Amino acid sequence: MDFSFLVSEDKIKKAYQNGEFSNLPGFGKPLPKDSLASVPEELRMAYRVLRNAGYSLGEDKIRQELLSMEDLIRSCETSEEKVDLQRKYNEKLWRFNKMIKERTGTNHSKYFSNYQKKVEERLFPK
Repeated sequence: MDFSFLVSEDKIKKAYQNGEFSNLPGFGKPLPKDSLASVPEELRMAYRVLRNAGYSLGEDKIRQELLSMEDLIRSCETSEEKVDLQRKYNEKLWRFNKMIKERTGTNHSKYFSNYQKKVEERLFPK
């Protein structure tokens, strides 16, 4: 143990004995539930670092789904199936770009902004 650790431990013990921790907000109440409780313990710190850096785990999942859908669209045999998958792909891409825009305040791509306006006009006519 180094010197700073010993000094800080000593100060904490003295403060506890003097009752300085008795009037803290939330004293005696249970801690709030951890949003990452379902994540394995050895991965929680990494997830917290990513979340605090502004990276959303949902974004990665949607990105993977988009890549899978692109592969499916390329391998479609019927045009009906391709049209249906393309529609689902477009909806998911719209949601993904909306999520990015809410987080960053900018569109994910300049090409998408025109397309997004057209889609929103069709979905939500004034």
